Amino acid sequence: MPGLDLVLGGGLPEYSFNLIAGGPGSGKTTLAHQIMFANATVERPALYFTVLGEPTLKMLRYQSQYSFFDHEMAGSAIQFINLSAEVMDRDLGEVLARIVDEIERTKPGIVVVDSFRTIGGQRDLAVQRAADGLEAFVQRLALHLTSWEVTSFLLGEYNEAEQRNPVFTVADGALWLSQATDRNSVVRKLQVIKSRGRAPMPGLHTFKITGDGLQVYPRIPEQTSNRAQQKYARLKTGIPELDAMMGGGVVAGDAVMLTGPAGSGKSTVATQFMATGLAKGEPGVIAIFEEYPEEYLARASTRYPQIRKMIEAGKVELIYLRPLDLSVDETLAEILDAVERVGAKRVVIDSLSGFEVALAPTFREDFRESLYRLVGTLTATGVTVFMTAEVIHPFPDAPFTSEKVSFITDEIIIQRYVEIEGELRRVMAVIKMRGSDHSHEFRTYELTEEGVVVGESLTEYDGIITGVPTLRVQPPGTKRDK
Repeated sequence: MPGLDLVLGGGLPEYSFNLIAGGPGSGKTTLAHQIMFANATVERPALYFTVLGEPTLKMLRYQSQYSFFDHEMAGSAIQFINLSAEVMDRDLGEVLARIVDEIERTKPGIVVVDSFRTIGGQRDLAVQRAADGLEAFVQRLALHLTSWEVTSFLLGEYNEAEQRNPVFTVADGALWLSQATDRNSVVRKLQVIKSRGRAPMPGLHTFKITGDGLQVYPRIPEQTSNRAQQKYARLKTGIPELDAMMGGGVVAGDAVMLTGPAGSGKSTVATQFMATGLAKGEPGVIAIFEEYPEEYLARASTRYPQIRKMIEAGKVELIYLRPLDLSVDETLAEILDAVERVGAKRVVIDSLSGFEVALAPTFREDFRESLYRLVGTLTATGVTVFMTAEVIHPFPDAPFTSEKVSFITDEIIIQRYVEIEGELRRVMAVIKMRGSDHSHEFRTYELTEEGVVVGESLTEYDGIITGVPTLRVQPPGTKRDK
């Protein structure tokens, strides 16, 4: 799990004594199996002690469905030992003796006890009079495991109020797995609450359980000190008049946001920006949230057939992200992986409005912070990010951009509808370019078969931003240009 290795600061320390804690169904058993199958060998096998109510065969029946499960390793490099009978019929001292005997006989490299909390629960019911308390048992078990130079894991079901349990004190490392239901979505999170001798990433990190097991998406770190250095350059949008309005084009490595109402041509401009880069030999990534890939390609191919060809040639990657339980870290991981695979110079996100809806409800509350981390990490790699966002109200009450995200971008282009002489017209303007001069005029534009074509400047009109501009009064004898 590369993502978990990053969260842990490089991986798990060898010979460490670790606790994997969390509620039922949070992924503790699957995580332990993934670690075992990635590290166990015949020479240094893994011992998996089960003290659960369910039989070992039942557990393996489900675990064997994951892609990491290797049937040839089961029984040789990985050995399973059921301690249910010992836990029910004997005291904790004899349970420990069985574990010690098996470890001395096998000389393993990894030891897992699942579920450790079950030992405590059975002790309360069946061996209440035993001389060994649970705390002493944990300390003795930890002493044995660390002295034998094995990497060990104890799995237990705990809630947050129980983090003062002695097992947390004894452990060298502790991973906390949790899952929360918010409306119709379930979000899983992982936290490293303890790691001796390591510098793990702080905070909560989202993860998913798929057919490949646990996939961890590290919380995005700050990207200020290692920002990619590149020469100052301008990128063409494929719309010459828009490039002129921006003082020569988009600044390479910037984050650009294009806002406008439905039907104003936001996706067309974004696609034109990507197609222009491809024509110049610049690979790209397109992340879509509102259309299915087939629909997007069908629409884009009518104007830019080269996009489909470039996708087939591996120069462009089209990412479809539309589930309603995404996390920003998962989204960024998908985009960054695609950027690395194709060596992308341009990234299109279409659209931020769809992205916000696709996030799980818990992440929508922090959408501004999430977008800030997303854009900051992408631009730190040196790519140019072109984003679209929908303005709900197309007429006078419409803001230029969303107040939540406008400060994140370096350049902002707006599209609006206005009424001129009883006709609905489209206009665009550049309202922000960080560190660069730009045009301040409103210009009309049309959506044609060749793409966006920018027309005349509306210098003769006042009140354009109201949606109903008025023609400025001309001096007597002045001929009005049509």
